[in-house]
Amino acid sequence: MGQQQLLLIVLGVVIVGIAIAVGITQFQSSAVDANRQQLASDLVNLGAKAQRFYRTPTAMGGGGQDFNGFSLSTGEQSNANGTYRLLTSVEGIAADAAGATGATSISASATTIYIVGWGTEMGTSSSYPIK
Repeated sequence: MGQQQLLLIVLGVVIVGIAIAVGITQFQSSAVDANRQQLASDLVNLGAKAQRFYRTPTAMGGGGQDFNGFSLSTGEQSNANGTYRLLTSVEGIAADAAGATGATSISASATTIYIVGWGTEMGTSSSYPIK
């Protein structure tokens, strides 16, 4: 083989390698974005459930303008998209990146709650899951 043919083969291998690397990066980015959107959708649904509980009178099984007694069912605590917890203060939101902070039910009088979700994909730092 001539030098020109060897150079073309090497150039072809390099281009294919770069294309594969770019494809892998795009796939990982797409997975993170999809997980973030799934988390947001789940959190919207859980927020709607919390509002429904808050606005329903206690005589009808709701909270009667309070979140006391609101809880996440077993299926709502964790699914393929991530892990979800309830907090009554902002301080606990940034405390834990693994999803262990927070409760699955509210047992005290609260007029404000925070529903936090931790995804299954690693975020931009690659150290903690998306939140």
